[in-house]
Amino acid sequence: MSFSLDQVRKVARLARLELSEPALAQMQVQLSAILNYIDQLNQLDTEGVEPLAHPLPVQNVFRPDEPVPSLPVAAALQNAPSKVGDYFGVPAVFSDEPVSH
Repeated sequence: MSFSLDQVRKVARLARLELSEPALAQMQVQLSAILNYIDQLNQLDTEGVEPLAHPLPVQNVFRPDEPVPSLPVAAALQNAPSKVGDYFGVPAVFSDEPVSH
């Protein structure tokens, strides 16, 4: 199976990518190779093979979730480029006002 250039253009547009013609041609080759590999995998007989999430037995290695003293505010903010009171200062994200530097 292979991608046509029109299909590659559509995928690029959906991904909001602006690709040059040489990049489109390269992407066509790469996407076609991926589809060919998936087609090879689909040809394998997997009857009776149980699906698995991990190839090796796994166990939970997390420590118990217990409260511990946190880092003091002054220590957490000591290298912050911008502070507002006891918080990190960051540019507004949900604002209609232009950001002033």
